[in-house]
Amino acid sequence: MEFHRGRLFDHVHLRVSDLTASKRFYRAVFAALGWPDIVQEGPDFFYADELVVEAAGEYVSRVHLAFQAPDEATVQAFYQAALAAGGLDNGPPGERAYHPGYYAAFVLDPDGNNIEAVCHGPHHRSAPSVVIRPE
Repeated sequence: MEFHRGRLFDHVHLRVSDLTASKRFYRAVFAALGWPDIVQEGPDFFYADELVVEAAGEYVSRVHLAFQAPDEATVQAFYQAALAAGGLDNGPPGERAYHPGYYAAFVLDPDGNNIEAVCHGPHHRSAPSVVIRPE
């Protein structure tokens, strides 16, 4: 079985009710996933790679986001960091029946978005990331 990632989405944009609470939550989650310096900030938003989080003016979004984790220990660290930063349990770390080796944890962020960290078990990556350079 082969999975391809990084071909479908350009970015994901969340609209949140409390930007400070979301920033605290996502900084903790990203640090646990091994990306402590990934967040970039603007006056009423922040972003991390393809994820843009903005203070909501009218409505708050509700989505499911799954972040890649290199191993089960990182999934566990994500779960603990997310709970400590105000997330709510939505499924503790463990194997899931989606496919062999699927190990994940789920939390709800401060606005109720379902946030997951997942490790797909032993696998080969063709590249660590997609690099885009403007011409």
